[in-house]
Amino acid sequence: MLRPSVAPGRASHAPGSLNSHEYAAAAAQRLAEKKKEYEAVAALESASNLLLQRMSGISGDFDVMADAGRVHGQVLEQWPKMFQILSLFVSQRQQTEASQEEESTVSSNFEGQRLVRVPIDELASEKH
Repeated sequence: MLRPSVAPGRASHAPGSLNSHEYAAAAAQRLAEKKKEYEAVAALESASNLLLQRMSGISGDFDVMADAGRVHGQVLEQWPKMFQILSLFVSQRQQTEASQEEESTVSSNFEGQRLVRVPIDELASEKH
């Protein structure tokens, strides 16, 4: 049985064996392939981290939009109550204006008239 030579610079006579130059070229080619593979994995890891950061940012934006939606819903929930309060205010204001108009009409009827109390009993007693 023949085995490859371990001595430097000697060619091996075993079938399928490579000489040192061929072996070094094959190892260099394999090393270059592994470097490319490593660079591809490193680029994939970098892209994955970038994607994770972007997705985290989008998640934060969605949280803000969800909170804004809740607040918007709470505000919309208050509109019917606000319109009810406004209608009560308007009806009360109309009633107040109507009563003020009545008072101004009654007071305008008596405008210019002055009520004076005349002590008739005292005057009558002074004449006698």
